[in-house]
Parts: sequence; C-alpha cells; structure tokens
Amino acid sequence: MSEKVWFITGTSRGFGREWAIAALDRGDKVAATARDTDSLSDLVDRYGDAILPIQLDVTDRDADFAAVAHAHDHFGRLDIVVNNAGYGHFGFIEELSESDARDQLETNVFGALWITQAALPYLRAQGSGHIIQVSSIGGITAFPLVGIYHASKWALEGFSQALAQEVAPFGIHVTLIEPGGFDTDWSGSSSKRSTELPDYAELHRQVDEARKQRWSAPGDPQASASAILKVVDAPTPPLRVFFGESPLQTAKADYESRISNWEQWQPVAVEAQG
Repeated sequence: MSEKVWFITGTSRGFGREWAIAALDRGDKVAATARDTDSLSDLVDRYGDAILPIQLDVTDRDADFAAVAHAHDHFGRLDIVVNNAGYGHFGFIEELSESDARDQLETNVFGALWITQAALPYLRAQGSGHIIQVSSIGGITAFPLVGIYHASKWALEGFSQALAQEVAPFGIHVTLIEPGGFDTDWSGSSSKRSTELPDYAELHRQVDEARKQRWSAPGDPQASASAILKVVDAPTPPLRVFFGESPLQTAKADYESRISNWEQWQPVAVEAQG
C-alpha cells in the first residue's frame, strides 16, 4: 500500500503537527487528536476529508479507546500510531507535589500506554502496523530539574522495548524517537513547573544556565518531518533513533560512564552473588 493511515496524538503544535502535515502532503490520511480541535481547523480547510480531527485528553483511558476505534472505523485501517502527546515538568525531586508527579506520568506514560493498547487489536488483526513512541534523549539519560519527566520517558522506553518483542510475531514494528533539543515549546507554555524551594535557589540558577548552554541551538520541528517519513517507510525500522545531532554524543558519554562504573564494581557484584 502506498497510502498510509496515521493516528497521531498531540497535533496542535510541535512534532505532532509537523508530522501530520508531512503525512497529508504526500497523500496519506491522518486521525489527528488534540485537546482543542480548533487548533486543527486550518488543516481541515487545507486537506479536507484526509484529516479526521478528534478531541482527546490522553489521560482518559475510555476516551483513548473510543478515539482509536473511531479513527479505525472512519478510515478502515490504521498503519502508523504516533504517541506524541506529552509535556515537560520542571522541578527538583524534593519540590514535586503528588499531583505534579502523578499528572506527568498520567500523560507521558499512561496516555501512551492506553493508546498503544487500544490500537494493538487492529494492528494484530491486519498483521501489520508501526507504533511510534515519542521519547527523548531524556529517556536514556537524566539531568537535574526534570527528574519526573525523565521518569516518565524511562518508563515509556522500558515498556516499549518489551512491547517490540511481544508484537514482532504479528508484523508490528515499534520505534522510539529520541529527540534532543527542539523548538517545540516543550519548555515554554506547554510545560509545568513546581514551586521552588528557597534552599535550591542557587542550584536553580546554575541548572538553568547549563540548560541554555546544552540546547543553545534547538532543532526545527519542521525539518524533522522528512526524518519521520524515512523511519515509517523503512522496511526494517529501528527500535530507537535519535533526532538531532547532539544526542549521540550525550548517549556515548553516559553509557561509557555506566560501563566503566559497572566494571569497577564487578568484584562487588560477584561477591553479592555468593
């Protein structure tokens, strides 16, 4: 099949919107979800029946299943399911309230889990499909201030790696997209922040400066569109792929440090076995 049917969450801005446009521009069909579907009105005007706007809060499990069923019934199939909806929460671990932590996990982990579960019966029945999980370089490493965000992405990475092995026999692929810094408003109006504790004031200043240096040249979400099309069109798509130039360096440094640490403490590991 040359034409593909996409289901994309979080299409009001950033990656979700740009990837929806890329799919529609080449003649694919897109079920596009957003909390406010008014943000998709220009795309409906432009692409007509090729786009199906669906109002959705991914933290609502019943609504997730209903949205996926609606998209499948409307287009007759699903080929690519993109779990893009999510946000970043800023706050040191001690600063997190219970609602801060639960809300982050409800959206970034459970939202993706429910959509994935909703789509799998359709993908298994047709013997094909591709689930795209939008993770982050923060899904394999961690920095101060965004610990609960890292927790959400590490959880997404873990269940998705297991999922890939579980669904491969049914012809279904799973790919984790791991972007570095992109100009997606991730740290802007779409983010949430904990109340700062005075004792961390100086550390907040230092961490903010380090973040500015680390992501001084953010990527362009529009430029990522050609990359996502290469991923979904690949005969054997990757389980993981970075988006952006810098994540590979970060990952290499982190994993070299881990391996060195594990090797240094291997005698203690062996001792613990008895």
